[in-house]
Amino acid sequence: MEEQTQRAGECDFPNRTVEEVVDCYADMVYRIALSKMGNRPDAEDIFQEVFLKYMQKDPCFESEEHRKAWLIRVTVNCCKLFWMNPFRRHFAPLEEAPEEAFCEMDQEEQGIYQEVMRLPSNLRVVIELFYYEELSVKEIAKSLSISEANVKMRLSRARQKLKLNSDQWHMD
Repeated sequence: MEEQTQRAGECDFPNRTVEEVVDCYADMVYRIALSKMGNRPDAEDIFQEVFLKYMQKDPCFESEEHRKAWLIRVTVNCCKLFWMNPFRRHFAPLEEAPEEAFCEMDQEEQGIYQEVMRLPSNLRVVIELFYYEELSVKEIAKSLSISEANVKMRLSRARQKLKLNSDQWHMD
């Protein structure tokens, strides 16, 4: 039987060590996990699970964008699976914002961050991916397995809830 997936040694794209991948994508994976989970301990568990899966699967990537998309998809899936656990369905997480994030923000950024963290998870994640990770609508749609129209609608609803216009959010 022919193997359908290539192994790391057979990849056209240069392989990186796990340490390099963690160094490069740790912040992104943690922010997405925190955004979806709503608390630090669960986000840390998801973070560990994502990179453990990365080590175990040793996936082959066509490009760095492919690696990033894979990590985003695995992070989102791990968060979904976490909440499918019967124990977690009856568990309400405490809302908590990471204190270390506030050290590097001015007062206006702190207020915006707090408002973003108050958004429902489905809106918070698209804001995170669009503004902080700078993914396109198309990339977000693919990563979250939703339509581009749905991504645009979620961004619009999130902006409405935040009472901000898109000019204030552009990261130029």
